[in-house]
Parts: sequence; C-alpha cells; structure tokens
Amino acid sequence: MVKGLFLFCNDLRLHDNSALARASAMSDSLLCAAGKWVSQYNQPPFVGRLVYGRNRDAFFQQSVKALYDSMAEIGHPLLCEEYISLHSVSELISRHAITHVFRSENAGCDENNLWQKLVNSHPNVQFETTPSHTLFAKDELPFELNDLPASFSKFRRDMEALEICEPLADIESLPPSPIQAIESIDWVCADNTSPFIGGESEGLIHLKQYFSGSWPLSYKQTRNDLDGWDFSTKFSPWLALGCLSVRTIVDYLKRFEIKFGRNESTEWIMFELLWREYFQWYAHSHGHKLFAYEGIKDNSPDTNHCPQALESWMKGQTQYPIVNACMTQLNETGYLSNRGRQLVASCLVNELGLDWRYGALYFEYLLIDYDVGCNWGNWQYLAGVGADQRQKRHFNLQKQAEIYDPENRYTNRWLGECQ
Repeated sequence: MVKGLFLFCNDLRLHDNSALARASAMSDSLLCAAGKWVSQYNQPPFVGRLVYGRNRDAFFQQSVKALYDSMAEIGHPLLCEEYISLHSVSELISRHAITHVFRSENAGCDENNLWQKLVNSHPNVQFETTPSHTLFAKDELPFELNDLPASFSKFRRDMEALEICEPLADIESLPPSPIQAIESIDWVCADNTSPFIGGESEGLIHLKQYFSGSWPLSYKQTRNDLDGWDFSTKFSPWLALGCLSVRTIVDYLKRFEIKFGRNESTEWIMFELLWREYFQWYAHSHGHKLFAYEGIKDNSPDTNHCPQALESWMKGQTQYPIVNACMTQLNETGYLSNRGRQLVASCLVNELGLDWRYGALYFEYLLIDYDVGCNWGNWQYLAGVGADQRQKRHFNLQKQAEIYDPENRYTNRWLGECQ
C-alpha cells in the first residue's frame, strides 16, 4: 500500500499540477502539507537569516489559504505547517507511516538541500520529484543541463522550435487523507499593503481578465512604464508561488492570438515567458554559483563595503529621486516594475559600488513575486557576473527619469513631499 505525502512549495494550485497528479495516481492514501520551506544548510555567509517582508508574507499566506479552501471543496484536508523542515516532515513520515514523498521540481538550493537531507534521513521511503514550474521538463531540453547556453539569445533560438504541452485538467479528487478535516486557517496579515491578492482563484481571475481585452496587443509599447496596473501582465506574483501554471498562461496566449491576431506585443509576452524559463534552468544548472560573489564568471566585481550607503538605498534616501521613488514603492507594496528593478539595481551596483548580493537579498525579502532563478539570475546579469556578455549594465539614471517619468508623476506619487 502506498501511503503518500505531498509537499506543496512552488505549486500552490489544483490546475495543471503534474506533480500532484502523479502523487494522486500512485497513492492509496495521500497526506498534503504546505508551508515555508526552510533549510539550515545553505545560509548566505554574508548575512543572517532572512524573514519574509510583510507583503511577501501576506501574499504567501493568502495563497496557502486559497489552496486550503480549494482542497476543502474537493473534500481533501490540507495540513498547513508554519515551516516545511527536516524535523516537521520527518515527524509526518513517522506518524503516518509514509512510504512515498512527492514534490514539484524546484530550482532553489535551500529547497533542494532540504529534500536531499530528507532522502538521506529516510532510506526506506521513496522520494519522487516531478516538473511543474517550467514550460519544459529537463529531458525535453535540446541540450544537457551542464551545456545550458551562455546567453538567453542562444537559449531562445534552441527552444522556440519545441512544442509546449497543453496544461493538464484540474484535479477534482484525491486519494483519502490519513487526517480528518482541519479547522479553517486565519493567516492573512492585517497590514498587507500590496494591490495583489494571493491564491489560485485570484490568479486565474486576473489571467482571464488580462486576455479578455486588448492589453496583450499593446504590451510591447507599455511594458517599460513604471506604474499602473495595465502596463504589464502582472502574472509574476502568482507564477512565483505556482498559483498560476506557466503552461496555462501560454495556452491563454495562444487562444488570444487565434481570436485577435498575433503581433509584436503578443510575441513579446512569449519572449518574456522564455526569459523566465531560461532563468529557471540557469538556477538548476549553476546551483550555489547563483549566490556567489563572482557569480558564474571567474572575476570578482570591484565593490566597497558601506553600510550607510546600503541603508540609504534600502530606505530610498539616495541622491537619485527616481531610485528613491522606486524603493519607496517596493518597500510599501512588495512590487516594482521591471524597469524600476533595473534602475535601482544599476544604482546599487554602479553609483554606490556595493556588493550586488545585498540588493538581491533585499529583493528576496520584499518581493511578492520572488523567484530564486529570476531574482538572482537577473541581479547577476546586471552586475556583470552572470549570463550577459557585457561587463555591467550601467543606466544613466537622469536620462532614464527623463524618458520614463518626464513629468515626474511617478516620482511625485511615491515621494510626495519627501523630495
């Protein structure tokens, strides 16, 4: 008899969840648990343990609560743990005589270190990992993972000819659970100031709304704007936690193109989904190098250590108003446009000359759409220690402000009288 344990992580959904579908098909009974994955084996040597910022924490809790409610609707209880750890999972394995443990594939070193510790600690238990967070599985890639193209352009050319599988049907039933129904959880943080609401249902509502209008047809023209709800797709928070499946997004995009036509903007949405895909495999390929000072390059960047400059950057108190406005928005909402992220990263790396990893860690703390591969890969890219062939990406902040905030509307909105 297969007594399964499914550990949710970056797959908080019932639609197109291949890992949960496999666990369901293999198990006679199935215990499902969700929580923050923590590992004490891979903490950055240059900083203490991070906790979630209030907006990231709230979005995560909303997403787990939504999953709890969705599973209750199909008659299956979800065990909500504060943390998924070696101790908590080992206790569940022992208490419920678990024979098989299932999860979705994950690019995070912490998550994979914890998984390996569990494998080593329970030699009589079978551990199963199934891809659900990417467009393609590892064995579908047209290259070995160690031979990941050194640039996104080469990766894109290699991948564009591949066919993307259609999303799986929604999961409507699961094998019986060894535990009874659990009382509803009440996790949501009262001080959430983000415009995003976590959870699969909210993600699907947004996905349907986005592709029901004309926004995708003008995406390329608006994607660099600094503020506003409709200038970009806004899929990333739900994608990061797996509340939305990336294959489902592609499916909606294809159906939109069939109905309304394909143009440069719809192609650019696909382009950026492939950019996300690249950084997933980048993280899988480079592992711990994702967090290394020198990145994946041989030469270390030239930086200085100035806690006061770092604090000024984090608080949005630099000499650059556009950077201060971006950091204020990030601190208050847990979200920042792609253009804004590039500007504040360029400021930290180039104008302030600081260790890029502090910026990446601060983003990890705050961002509601934190994704290990996208966050750390993009920071390496800008700092000149990653996939980019250039030495660094250095933005002229004054010129950027003149282009993207010519009337100071964005700066005035987020700085107000503090300028």
